[in-house]
Amino acid sequence: MCTLFYNFSLSFQQVGLKMLNSNQIKSLTSKTTRYAVSDDRGLYLEIMPTGKKVWRLRYSFKGSNNRISLGPYPKISLSDARKKRDELRIQLANGIDPQEKRRQEKALTDEKYHFENIAREWHKKFKSRWTEGHAELTLTRLENNVFPYLGKTPISEITPPRLLEVLRLIEKRGALETAKRVRGICSMVFRYAIACGLVERDSAQDLQGALTPPKGKHLASITGPKKVGQLLRDIDGCKAHFSVYCALQLAPLVFVRPGELRHAEWEEFDFAEKIWRIPAHKMKMRSTHLVPLSEQAIRILMELKPLTGEGKYVFPSVRSKTIPMSENTLTVALRRLGYSGQEMTVHGFRSMASTLLNELGWNRDAIERQLAHCERDSVRAAYNYAEFLPERRRMMQAWADYLEELKNENETEN
Repeated sequence: MCTLFYNFSLSFQQVGLKMLNSNQIKSLTSKTTRYAVSDDRGLYLEIMPTGKKVWRLRYSFKGSNNRISLGPYPKISLSDARKKRDELRIQLANGIDPQEKRRQEKALTDEKYHFENIAREWHKKFKSRWTEGHAELTLTRLENNVFPYLGKTPISEITPPRLLEVLRLIEKRGALETAKRVRGICSMVFRYAIACGLVERDSAQDLQGALTPPKGKHLASITGPKKVGQLLRDIDGCKAHFSVYCALQLAPLVFVRPGELRHAEWEEFDFAEKIWRIPAHKMKMRSTHLVPLSEQAIRILMELKPLTGEGKYVFPSVRSKTIPMSENTLTVALRRLGYSGQEMTVHGFRSMASTLLNELGWNRDAIERQLAHCERDSVRAAYNYAEFLPERRRMMQAWADYLEELKNENETEN
């Protein structure tokens, strides 16, 4: 229980032994110095030399004297002030310091506790565990879909219905898969905030089952040999920026994941050994990946090097050489060639290679290793990235030769 005290430096005016009433409060006038008039159970009204009147509560907590403002009169009436006093005394009875509680609540409304700042802090802390492409895509999804609507909102104020409103906006665009991914990202941000003591619940987790489920995702690919030949001829005639043109030409030859291609750096290429070493932190499976380079692949890279070779990235953004090509650049290029998302995707070059290399009779284990599919044991993968390498070198050159043959055929498949 709190113990009221009265030895303030303020001058207290006693109004008999009765509690204050409205008429008495109205009659109180300012003096040359501030003074206070007591009501009951620690509540008092402080009158400033300017005439301003402020309600305050005096209390003792764990042996320390304190006071807290309840608001100005007449905005806060006498009855309102007494209600606030009673609420704060209940907090005191429960071992809660009202002043400290107010400081904590105010802190949660500060800018550093806004959703965007918490999310960026989470992203910065964990991005080293992801591939560059995944880290970039995660932040982009937040920047495009969440920050414009909830970025400046204290994370503690984001309820499940409020987050659902934002996710519904994504659904209205028909981007059901994106809505699902964004909900998952937000859930990770909330769990981080819970660990930091900023919120008590994951508002995104509460929305499981509330979104329209996306249809099974199919990454379209062309695998018929004659259609592959036509696609390669169409790529040859592509009128895109030269770096985009080269990326499209290289994609079927190396069949890495789109993010791995976009984030390729010149220092990763050893042209003497004819090998591209993709570091572990860029790979989905978190182990170094070796891509043997065919003569055709080297020729494309050598043509591109005078244009981008002085920078970091092999395929920089057309807007800035300091950042990689954007996620949608190659997709847009394919669409401009007349290939819809139901016909061909950038990821589809991997399915193309997997299907045709298996049909051509190459060792399945070598194919899976080249696709960086097969090793989920991180310790074993660290030692096995060069597995089947001699065979993979032969396979990659034979694959490039095969694609060249298909491209040079004049027939098309109906």
